[in-house]
Amino acid sequence: MKDLNYYMNQDYRMEIYEDHEEGGYTVAFPELRGCLTCGDTLEQAIENAQDAKRCWIEAALEEGIKIPEPKNSEDYSGQFKLRIPKALHKTLTEQSAAEGVSMNQYCVYLLAKGAMG
Repeated sequence: MKDLNYYMNQDYRMEIYEDHEEGGYTVAFPELRGCLTCGDTLEQAIENAQDAKRCWIEAALEEGIKIPEPKNSEDYSGQFKLRIPKALHKTLTEQSAAEGVSMNQYCVYLLAKGAMG
């Protein structure tokens, strides 16, 4: 039987958002629906997140609510097909050549830059 320690040791994805209007940080665990907290500093928000995760899991265990397993990197191949317009393909090819990298590496860079903000 999976207990609190089992779930606390799982690698659930943590999302951290800076609150530009009121200050501080909000932390959420997307796989644990509704599990979120905040803190005035990043360190405090992360510490509070572990508390919130523990409380969420404890409540779920007490109520008999199914606790999802975290999604692991092994669940993803790292590959997907993408159809793009010919003009965009041309632009990406030219820009990657100008940077001296493969188009694949250049696209990964652009995607990561966009995804990470």
